[in-house]
Amino acid sequence: MSIKFPQNFLWGGAIAANQVEGAYREDGKGLSTSDCTPNGLFGEIINRNETEITSIKDRAIDFYHRYPEDIALFAEMGFTCLRISIAWTRIFPNGDEEQPNEKGLAFYDKLFDEMAKYNISPLVTLSHYEMPYHLVTKYSGWGNRKVIDFFTRYAKTVFERYKDKVKYWLTFNEINMSLHEPFTGVGLARNSTKEQIYQAIHHQLVASGRAVKLCHQIIPDAKIGNMLLGAVAYPLSPKPADVWATHQENHGWLFFGDVQTRGYYPTYMRRYFKENHINLHITDQDREDLKATIDFVSFSYYMSCCGTSDNSLRKKGNILDMVPNPHLKASEWGWQIDPTGIRYLLNLLYERFQKPLFIVENGLGAKDKVEADGTINDDYRIDYMNDHLVQVYEAIEDGVEVIGYTSWGPIDLISASKAEITKRYGFIYVDLNQDGSGSLQRSRKKSFYWYQSVIKSNGETLKYKPSI
Repeated sequence: MSIKFPQNFLWGGAIAANQVEGAYREDGKGLSTSDCTPNGLFGEIINRNETEITSIKDRAIDFYHRYPEDIALFAEMGFTCLRISIAWTRIFPNGDEEQPNEKGLAFYDKLFDEMAKYNISPLVTLSHYEMPYHLVTKYSGWGNRKVIDFFTRYAKTVFERYKDKVKYWLTFNEINMSLHEPFTGVGLARNSTKEQIYQAIHHQLVASGRAVKLCHQIIPDAKIGNMLLGAVAYPLSPKPADVWATHQENHGWLFFGDVQTRGYYPTYMRRYFKENHINLHITDQDREDLKATIDFVSFSYYMSCCGTSDNSLRKKGNILDMVPNPHLKASEWGWQIDPTGIRYLLNLLYERFQKPLFIVENGLGAKDKVEADGTINDDYRIDYMNDHLVQVYEAIEDGVEVIGYTSWGPIDLISASKAEITKRYGFIYVDLNQDGSGSLQRSRKKSFYWYQSVIKSNGETLKYKPSI
C-alpha cells in the first residue's frame, strides 16, 4: 500500500527548555520549579543553593551553547518544524518583574534566527513543566490569581518580540498533568485539595484564554493551540460499569480541551464540582477571557490504558495511575505500546473538537547500546515510530485534519519523570552519563537516517501494517 502524507505536512521533533538547555543560572536566568525538582517530576522538592550544580538537568545536553550544531543536525534530517519551549525564567527571572531580561530574550532571537537559516518553523510552548519558583514561594503558584497577570505580561512580551519569527504557539504543556503532579503543573503543594488544584487550573485556563487573545491581536497571521496529555482509556470489559467508568476517566482530561475549544466549562464538570464540594471563584471577566478559543489542538501520545470500576486493578506508572491493557506489550519503562491508539485518539479528538490537530510528542524511550564501531542500531525505535506514523496516515485517510508530527526527543535529552539520560528518545545520541560525565558529543543513530528518509519521501518509505 502506498503512503503519502499531505504536501504541507510539518515534520520535525520536540524538545523542552528544562530538559535540554542547561545553563540554568546563566545570563540572568532565575530558578524555576524544574530546577527545584532535580530528580524529576515526582522527586523531592528542594530549596536549593542558587549556584551549585545539583542535578543533571543543570547542564543537561548544553543546548544553550550547542544549539547551532543541533539545529544543523535537525536540518540534515529534513525538519520543517521544531517544537521548543521558552524558559519563562530566562525572560522574567522571578516572574513578577516589570521589565524582561534582555539577555534571555536575545538567546531565543539567536535560536529562531538559526532555525530560519534552514527554513525550520518554530512551534513554541510558553510554559513547559516549569514556572518561576519565586511565584511559588511568594504567591503560592497558580493558586493566586495574580499569576494570571504575570503570565499575561510574559506572553505579551514574547509575542511582541518574536512576532516576525514565530507563527505557531502553544500555551501550556500537557495542561491536564496538573491533576497528577500539581507542583509541576500549577506550583501547588502535592497534598493540595481538589478544590485548590482546580482553582489553580481555572486560573491557568483563564491565562491561556488571555494569551490566545493577545496572540491573535499581536500576530494576526499566527496560530495558537493548547496541548493535552493524550491519556486515552478503553473499557477493560464490556460491562456497563466499566464502560461508564472509562467515559468518566476520559472526561477527566478531555475537559481541558472542551474549555479551550468551546470557551466555557462543560456541564459534566459542573456536576463533578458539585458532587465533590468544589466551589471555584469564577469572575465575569474570567468567563469573558475563556471565550478566546484556540486555533488547533495539540497533544502528546505515548500509550493508552484501560478504564474500570474496580480501582484495585490500577497500577502506579512513572506518570499516571492506570489500568494496564492485557492485550498490549510494554516498553522498558512500563509504557504500553499501542500504535492503533493514536489513530483512535486522532479520530476521537477531531470528532469532538472539530479543530485541526497537531501531534507534538510521540516517541520511544529506551536504553541504547553503542557498538564497538560507534553505531547505534535502534531498530526498536524505528519499528515503534513506523507503526505509529502508519496509523497517523490512516487517521488522515479517515478525514482527520493533521497539521504535523514532532517526535519527542529528536536528540537525547533528560527525561522529565525521573531526570534520566539513560532513557533515550533521540535519533541523535549524546555522549552523557547519568553521573554527568561524558563529552556531550553528538552522533547519528540508525533511526536518524530512517527518519530522514521518511521526511524526504513525505511518508512513502514507511512500511504499511494494518491496524492490530
